Amino acid sequence: MMRLSDTEDAGEVIAIDWGTSSLRAALLAPDGAIVDRLASPDGIMFANGRRFEDIFRALFGDWIARHPRAAVLASGMIGSRQGWVEAPYVACPAGFQDLARGLIFVEVEGLANVGFVPGLRIEHDDGVPDVMRGEETQVFGALASLGVSEGVFVLPGTHSKWVRVAGGRIAGFRTFMTGEMFDVLRRHSILGRLMPEGGPKGGEPGETFDLGCDMSASGKLLHHLFSVRSRGLLGKTPPEQLADYMSGLIIGEEVREARDFFALSPSPVYLVGRGDLAGLYRRALAHYDLTSAALDDGVTFAGLFALARTHRAQMKV
Repeated sequence: MMRLSDTEDAGEVIAIDWGTSSLRAALLAPDGAIVDRLASPDGIMFANGRRFEDIFRALFGDWIARHPRAAVLASGMIGSRQGWVEAPYVACPAGFQDLARGLIFVEVEGLANVGFVPGLRIEHDDGVPDVMRGEETQVFGALASLGVSEGVFVLPGTHSKWVRVAGGRIAGFRTFMTGEMFDVLRRHSILGRLMPEGGPKGGEPGETFDLGCDMSASGKLLHHLFSVRSRGLLGKTPPEQLADYMSGLIIGEEVREARDFFALSPSPVYLVGRGDLAGLYRRALAHYDLTSAALDDGVTFAGLFALARTHRAQMKV
């Protein structure tokens, strides 16, 4: 089996978060400190006929030439069936050790062995399967950064993830199509007709967002979604505030469902992701009397660093 070279024990780590629409990466020192960063629009859906290996050589050849002992790990959709190589899902519950054992390596001739992080899979009690790819690395990075082994982590986005961690292992998770639902309704339904271009700006949402969260408490989402249009038509909500109102309805519904699913404890919910979405989610969580703490999405690099170290330790046993 290909693996990280034994000569890499004290070397750097090249941590790559390679997603659908873009990629970002960090060169990490042997102690985990970020030495250099890069970002590129070369997500897996924008390769435009180029081989992923060629993109990798162009982007990371210089780093590897300067740091030939560096371990190279990539997480995200690059390890999916549509990516460079498929790293099969690991079953939950899963911890650092399980994820590290699931790494799949590909040799880029004359350059490096690249390790691809597997996603996670679970089957809920009702028989519905669920998967994640990329978020597991963020969660493990958050655990390493915070020095905790328990908690609930929320990763807002197109497909929002709620993840429960117990004993340092991901014990369960659930996906909500919140971001995609908002985007579809905003751009491709009659609800968006009265809204000006753009949408919620994030940060501190307005009172109409709070109203949407209040309405979500009843669980009548399909009925209340039409009120986005009726409130606009009847002048009860200004056009520029309708997107905030709809966002409150949808995010509030997510929090309502997830709160019941996870039976959350009084400890804070950890929000992992970009600041604008974190602002919206913090407001929605507060509506349901849930405290939260925000973490930068740079924890992905911390997760890849920890996985590189865990894999090396496994190879020495």
